[in-house]
Amino acid sequence: MRVANKVALVTGAASGMGAATARLLAREGAKVAVADMLEAEGQSVVAEIEKAGGTTRFLRLDVAEEDQWEAAVAEVTGAWGRLDILVNNAGISGSNTNNLYDTALWDRIMAVNARGVFLGVKHGVAAMRQGGGGSIINLSSISGVVGQQRIHCAYNASKAAVRLLTKSIAVQEGAAGIRVNSVHPGLMPPMRTSGATADPVFRAKMLNHVPLRRTGEVDEVAYAILFLASDESAYMTGTELHVDGGYLAC
Repeated sequence: MRVANKVALVTGAASGMGAATARLLAREGAKVAVADMLEAEGQSVVAEIEKAGGTTRFLRLDVAEEDQWEAAVAEVTGAWGRLDILVNNAGISGSNTNNLYDTALWDRIMAVNARGVFLGVKHGVAAMRQGGGGSIINLSSISGVVGQQRIHCAYNASKAAVRLLTKSIAVQEGAAGIRVNSVHPGLMPPMRTSGATADPVFRAKMLNHVPLRRTGEVDEVAYAILFLASDESAYMTGTELHVDGGYLAC
C-alpha cells in the first residue's frame, strides 16, 4: 500500500475529485478525514470507505473559517496522533454567473479558493512540524496558469494564488520535511457550482484545445494526488503537476 499508516485530511471530499481522492487514499492504507460542508454526502463517502475496510471519519469544515480549521486539525491529530497528508481540494467555480465583474462573487471565490487553502496550509504545517514532516497537495487548475472566457476573473486569480502559495510554502518549509505541491486539473466533470463550464457547447469548444480530445476523470486526478502524497515523490516539492490532457502544452 502506497500510503500505509499515514493520516490524511481531504477537503471538499463529499463529491468529485475530493471524494475520489479520499477513497483512493483509504484504499492505499491511509486513515482519512473526509472534510466538507455537505454532511449527508460526506457521511456517504465515509460509509463507502468503511464498507471497503478503511479507517475514516467525517469532519464538517467551511474552509474559509479559521476556527473550523483549528478544530478540524485538532480532531484529526487528537484521534490519530498526527497529520501526514493534507489535500486542499475544496473550491467553487467561477463560471456560474453572467456578471464577470461581480464584486460579491469575487469575495466569495477568493474566500474559499484562496483563503481556504492558505488556512489549510497554515494549520496543516503546524501539525506536520510536530510530526516531523508531511505532504501538502493544493488543488489549483489550468485556470491558475492561463486566462479564459466566461469565467469570473476571481477564479483564475484564486487558482493562480494557490499556485504561487504552493511554491512559497515549499521554499519556507522544506527544511522541516514538509513538501508542498500543486495539481492542475483541466476539463473535468462539472462541479456542483459550475455554470458555463457545464454547458455542452462551451465544453465542446474547450475540448478543441485538449490534445487528448476528451475530458478528464476524477480518478485520474486522484492518482496524481496519491503520487504526491506518497514517498514515491519524496524529492518533489514546489512542483506543478498538470492533469489536463495536454491543454497547457498548446
